[in-house]
Amino acid sequence: MDKLLTKFHSIISPYLKYLFVVFFVLLTLSLARNVVRILKAGQKVEQAEERVEKLKKENEELKKRLETVGSEEYIEKQLRDNLGLAKEEEIIIVLPDEATLRALAPRTQNEQEVLPDANWKKWMKLFY
Repeated sequence: MDKLLTKFHSIISPYLKYLFVVFFVLLTLSLARNVVRILKAGQKVEQAEERVEKLKKENEELKKRLETVGSEEYIEKQLRDNLGLAKEEEIIIVLPDEATLRALAPRTQNEQEVLPDANWKKWMKLFY
């Protein structure tokens, strides 16, 4: 039995150093791969935290907007502006657009009607 053990030891002993080196390299590679995974996971956590903060801010803004939209002043303003409604005994004056007002207004002698420049004149001004 001793002969067998010494023979086995004599066969394996030259390769034992290489076996330890290979084992150490594999262990180092595995450790490096795990470190990279941990770093990537940390980055994902940071990105998720940033997204959570962004969503919290957006949520706060939406809550503020909801409070504003739900207020009576906002509803009244929307009714007045969009539907043309008014309070009792309130008079609404609707003015025509600017072009109609200019056509209806009397002209003075100093006022001249100015036409916009033709396109070719605009191009000339641009290049010269």
